[in-house]
This record gives sequence, C-alpha cells and structure tokens, in this order.
Amino acid sequence: MSTAQIVPAPTSPGARIAGFGFDRGSRIVTNDDLSQTFDTNDEWITRRVGIRERRFATADETVVSMAVTAGRMALEDAGMLPADIDTVIVATCTMPSQIPHAATQVAAGLGIEAPGSFDLNAACAGFCYGLGVASSAIKNGAARNVLLIGAEKLTDWVDQTDRGNAIIFGDGAGAVVVTASEVDEIGRVAWGSAEKLVSTIHIKDRDSFIFQEGQSVFRWASTAIAPVALRAVDASGVALGDIDALVTHQANLRIVEAIAHKVKDAGARDDLIVADDIVTTGNTSSASIPIAIARMREAGTLKSGDLVLSVGFGAGLTYAGIVFRLP
Repeated sequence: MSTAQIVPAPTSPGARIAGFGFDRGSRIVTNDDLSQTFDTNDEWITRRVGIRERRFATADETVVSMAVTAGRMALEDAGMLPADIDTVIVATCTMPSQIPHAATQVAAGLGIEAPGSFDLNAACAGFCYGLGVASSAIKNGAARNVLLIGAEKLTDWVDQTDRGNAIIFGDGAGAVVVTASEVDEIGRVAWGSAEKLVSTIHIKDRDSFIFQEGQSVFRWASTAIAPVALRAVDASGVALGDIDALVTHQANLRIVEAIAHKVKDAGARDDLIVADDIVTTGNTSSASIPIAIARMREAGTLKSGDLVLSVGFGAGLTYAGIVFRLP
C-alpha cells in the first residue's frame, strides 16, 4: 500500500467578481403583441406578473450564441482576455442538445483554449449555484479565473398558446468573470431543495413544453425564499443592514415584491434597492440575476462596491442564496 501524500493545491484567500455582461433576445414582445395570440390584455398581465414586455430570441439566436455575446462583454468589463480564463461554467436548463455541452461550445466561440468546462442545471437557481461553485473552485486552488454564464432560450420550450406560461418567459444570457482575490468578496452559498415539490415545474421530455403548477410555485416562493436570503446573509458574515441591493431571480414581479417585503421586515435598510428587471426582460431563468445586475450597473442604479444579496429559485424545486460585492 502506498503511503504517498497528495499535496494540497495552492489556495486563494478569496474570490471576487471582476466583470459583468449580458445579451437578450433581439425581439421585443409586448403584452399587446401577446393579446393577438390568445385572450389577454396589458392590464391583466401587468397586474398578475408585473411584466410589460419580454425578449424573444430569433431562430439564429441560440443558448450558445447569447452566452458567447454575454461572455465577451464580461471579459471586456473585467479587462481580461480569453487566454486569461481557465474554467468555463454555463448554467442552463434549455440546451437543445445533450452533448456537446454548452460550456465547451462557448469556450470555442470565445477562443478560450483548453479550459475546464461544464454545464450546470439548477434551473432558475443556476446562477447562484454556479457562483458558489466558481468561488469554491478558486478558493481551493482548482481555478484562477472562471467565466460563469447563465444562458437560456426558454421560448423553445414554451407553448406560445398557453397563457399561463407564454406571458412570463423570455430569452437571454448573463455572464460574470470570477477571479482570485486577496480579499474575499463572495460569501458562502446557502442552497437546498424542496423535494416534496419536485413535480411542480417540469419538462417531461424533448417533445414537451414547460409545465408548472403556478399557484403552488407562487405560494412556495413567496413564503420560503426570504428565509434562504437571510441564511445567505448569515453565511457571508455581514449584517442584513449592510446589504445595498436585493437581486432575486426575476420570476414574477409579485414574487419579487413578496420576498423584498419579508427581507425588509427582517431588518434590511429602508433604502434597499430591489431589482425589477422582469418588467422589461421577462423571466429568463438562470440568466435573470446577472442580466438584471448588468443592466442596473449600466443604468447607474448599482455602483462599484455595492453589496448585493441574490437568491435564485426554480424547478426542482431548488434554491440558493449568495452575497457578493460588485466590481
């Protein structure tokens, strides 16, 4: 029996986000547009889910192509080159092919040579799961610079005559570059799942559309997710009053508002910024959090140094919360 000792990898004291990027489907679809397809109207949709318009990808826009665009923007924002990246992670639940996976195709599209690459499917919680994995990989020495992308083309999996789902979903990709840091700027992820609700959102097979028990999901998310957000704050070691912004998965504006209300009741500041990007983007699953943050940075709503609390939740039912500082 060998007694050789495996040498631990050099570790990093911390990880941080260095840049953001995003892409959205190029076709703007308003509530009035949807009223031409099925019985609905702008007032009903806005009151029910808070969405005024959403972005649909064209036939030429794919999970991979949108991820490449978002990834390129994130690299530019971080001041990095493709050669600097050693790991690519794509969080997606809508990749049309099983293999090759999206991350390898994205790496090829960006000219990233020989990275570690894999896809991660935690549905709408995928970005927060991915950020936890990327941060851990850096801190344990397995990676130095990670490109993490949430990318979805949900319209390929939505029955556009199904009023309950067609009003909600959109297409897009959001990306971050995560890098080693002397000061840790990404907290420990708080994640889990509600196994008794496993069948409430599903796609049965490749010939099926998204199915969800909307009211069950709404009740669960409106009550169960705020405690996950508070767990993430505790795991990060900061106080709830230190949080500058709450960026939840953009599932439904009414769910976002319910979570924000509970977080504020728990002691968040009165001036807490709450993301509402769903109003003009729709629900883009794993892409929704990074898209929202990237657009809020562009608009000046969020600024460098802001401490963000993010929580994702979706099919599984899975959930994850994480705190991080903006570049």
